[in-house]
Amino acid sequence: MSITAPGRLSPVLSDIWDAERSWKLSTYRDHGGYEGLAKALTMAPEDVVAEVKASGLRGRGGAGFPTGLKWSFLPKPDGGPRYLVVNADESEPGTCKDIPLMLANPHSLIEGVAITSYAIGGHHAFIYLRGETVHVYRRLLAAVREAREAGLIGEGLGPNGDYDLEITVHAGAGAYICGEETALLDSLEGLRGQPRLKPPFPAVAGLYARPTVVNNVESIASVPTIVSRGKDWFTAMGTEKSAGHGLFSVSGHVRNPGQFEAPLGITMRELIELAGGMRDGHRLKFWTPGGSSTPILTEAELDVPLDYESVGAAGSMLATRALMVFDETTSVVRVIARWTDFYQHESCGKCTPCREGTYWMKQVIHRLEAGQGLPSDIDLLLDVSSNIAGRSFCALGDAAATPIQSGIKHFRSEFEAGTHTPAWELFPYEASAIFSEAGVR
Repeated sequence: MSITAPGRLSPVLSDIWDAERSWKLSTYRDHGGYEGLAKALTMAPEDVVAEVKASGLRGRGGAGFPTGLKWSFLPKPDGGPRYLVVNADESEPGTCKDIPLMLANPHSLIEGVAITSYAIGGHHAFIYLRGETVHVYRRLLAAVREAREAGLIGEGLGPNGDYDLEITVHAGAGAYICGEETALLDSLEGLRGQPRLKPPFPAVAGLYARPTVVNNVESIASVPTIVSRGKDWFTAMGTEKSAGHGLFSVSGHVRNPGQFEAPLGITMRELIELAGGMRDGHRLKFWTPGGSSTPILTEAELDVPLDYESVGAAGSMLATRALMVFDETTSVVRVIARWTDFYQHESCGKCTPCREGTYWMKQVIHRLEAGQGLPSDIDLLLDVSSNIAGRSFCALGDAAATPIQSGIKHFRSEFEAGTHTPAWELFPYEASAIFSEAGVR
């Protein structure tokens, strides 16, 4: 966030990232932390849901489903437990917003968890974290402990002392598939992480077959300021249908990659400018608006507002706002081959289209990268990917098919070149390397 321009950025979740010991409870409270929770506990739970619904907050984990509306899907209380589960299993190539948020400002998530749990009538919430990020796990555990010792969670909460809340931070074993909400729930229950058949949806039968809300880290962390500052403050940012602020993760061939928190509707051209522009002597070739699972875009879409509707109309998805930038030195075939490797490796194998299709796409695209492709390979890739998209058990199949389909759409000639010339001859890999020599510090 070091490069700013007046009015173009809106640091809310990232506002205290540069404060001394920003992750501590004292720092968070010095900057207005837990005011939202105090206010929420004086409101009726249904009024909190209504406020979030009116704010227009949409899920920040990818699909962009209205958050308050998702909460309202829970059936009426029946005396049994209901749960909030926070999806912190950030795993997709290019996506890197939730982990820095939890590392630098974990209490924004803890406060959001407390408000959301109160709003939906839950008394036990879970944060499911990708287990390899041990440093984040320890920081979350410490933040929960701080909140409990300060009486912000635990027993006897609220003005009447009649609300109890327990928060459990759970570290998964490290599987991309567990970012799918029902696979996450199975993993949390101690089962193998694989998607469930829906319906029933988690709102009806989720964790332990009880009503459950599953939301992304950034979605829940955005709740406290909506409650404390009001829906009008939130809707003043963004666009009519994509309200508020969001973290944009800019990586790749820009001079200053990083996190930029801005109103939804900012353009990629503006974000590249905020990131210092393309690296010297190079120009943009293609980029992703939401990580490796979203259709790639080119220079022609640089001025498309980065909101859900506009990016969708441009033929892609906003998703997690993981903006990977590639210049003209990059082989599209090589990039998509690496993404295909990832999806093939992370396929859980539960459904045939994804299990078999990702394997065959990997074989074919590596053939093309090596310049040993057959003339029929490009149409074969399109055929296999179309048999995965929309036919797999969960969205991982779509995610694997999307880069191949959009890559061929925009750069078919590069795939055709793979029938006679290796990609490393057309695009020497050292030319696209950001660092000239590995190990230099």
